[in-house]
Amino acid sequence: MPGSSSIHHKKAITDKALELGFAAIGFSRAEKMEEEARLLEKWLNANQHGQMHYMANHFEKRTDPTLLVPGAKTVISLLYNYYPEQQQPEDTYKISKYAYGKDYHYIIKHKLKSLFFFMQEQVGAVEGRVFVDSAPVLERDWARRSGLGWIGRNAMLIHPGAGSFFFLSELIVDLELPPDGPIKNYCGTCTRCIEACPTGAISGSAPHVDGSKCISYFTIELREAIPLDYKGKFDDWIFGCDVCQDVCPWNRFSTPHGEPDFLPHHSLLEMTKEDWQQLEEETFRQVFKKSAVKRTKYTGLRRNIDFVTP
Repeated sequence: MPGSSSIHHKKAITDKALELGFAAIGFSRAEKMEEEARLLEKWLNANQHGQMHYMANHFEKRTDPTLLVPGAKTVISLLYNYYPEQQQPEDTYKISKYAYGKDYHYIIKHKLKSLFFFMQEQVGAVEGRVFVDSAPVLERDWARRSGLGWIGRNAMLIHPGAGSFFFLSELIVDLELPPDGPIKNYCGTCTRCIEACPTGAISGSAPHVDGSKCISYFTIELREAIPLDYKGKFDDWIFGCDVCQDVCPWNRFSTPHGEPDFLPHHSLLEMTKEDWQQLEEETFRQVFKKSAVKRTKYTGLRRNIDFVTP
């Protein structure tokens, strides 16, 4: 049975996380992920990571948090809402909602560090690291283990009361805290994401996405020319893709975020297809100055726009 002090610490950490703006927090034991490692290896062996070679790097660290943080006892998973109140019009070229505002890496990492410093003040000598999609961590699997949701057929973490439009992040620490358990998968017989995926990247009854066929992969990760086989299949997406989330019934529970840093540049919501087609590098720098869209660079976004333009 967990001691009263660890229960107290867990409540204090939870309260502080919610105060910092996180939507939910969950706790799991820091241990080697045997089943997840097997599934990851199978996915990699099928070459479904395409040219995302980094997914095959640091395999052991990716599946064992104690190799990232020596002496790790707990993985703390957190969700941060990014669902926007205002969205792009339907008749324009689209970017994923997560990239509307400032780059989430910096915003969330700052909040995570604040939470970690709070833990050190409350508990004392706590060692650990913060992670925001920047290291070999199986974020969705840890969030699932901690009871924050289940992994849907589209491989997204789905929270039963709030959907899937969340950034995931973690604190891996050497402090032992009472773990939460996973919850049931509630996808049932629904196959909307499979049917709606423009490129057929989602298949099967289990969470399974062929990353090498995903629009997000083509428009963000791929550095070379997009295969012509996919011409006309992008449904006007030029950076990322939200189709499998937009059709998910659980996202009817999504509510607008309250993070000022995630508000879109005013020009973004006004851009027509013609504006995108005429996009110049200076405008790109202004509109996406602190956005995750900068990852694809102007030349990459230009390539994507040209690919979806008839």
